[in-house]
Amino acid sequence: MQITKTNAMRILDVNKIPYEVLFYDNEDGKIHGTAVAEKIGRVPEAVFKTLVSHSGSNLYVFVIPVGEELDLKKAARAAGEKRIEMLPVKDLQKWTGYVRGGCSPVGMKKLYPTFIDSSAEPLDKIAVSAGKIGLQMELAPVRLADTIAAKFMELARHDSNGDNPL
Repeated sequence: MQITKTNAMRILDVNKIPYEVLFYDNEDGKIHGTAVAEKIGRVPEAVFKTLVSHSGSNLYVFVIPVGEELDLKKAARAAGEKRIEMLPVKDLQKWTGYVRGGCSPVGMKKLYPTFIDSSAEPLDKIAVSAGKIGLQMELAPVRLADTIAAKFMELARHDSNGDNPL
């Protein structure tokens, strides 16, 4: 299958970061994280979603397992803010260049302060959006963190119901 490289993939290529592209069918409209994990044959704990938040005019990126929910208090602490809120979906493309369901932590319009849930750090590989709905890229979490200057922090709320479609 011919792959049209996304910004995220091109950045990994330039930085010589090895990754594997994983495709999934999105025609059924099911693009939420746990559905994507199932479609690519990975456990939800190894597939991560990218969430964008803000505090005033400051934007922050959080990468957490798809079956978890972002704990806004932990996220605010990680970002050094008193309080943060999720960026409205209608503003996502304006600030990141990505749409909901295809938002990658790599290749945004600007390199925002980024935090990856600490559950990723011991894993050999995690999957994140490749920057387009229907594409994921699987790579070593430490290499991902190095590429986007991310820090590993505890971010997920561990009492979630298991599937937050954000």
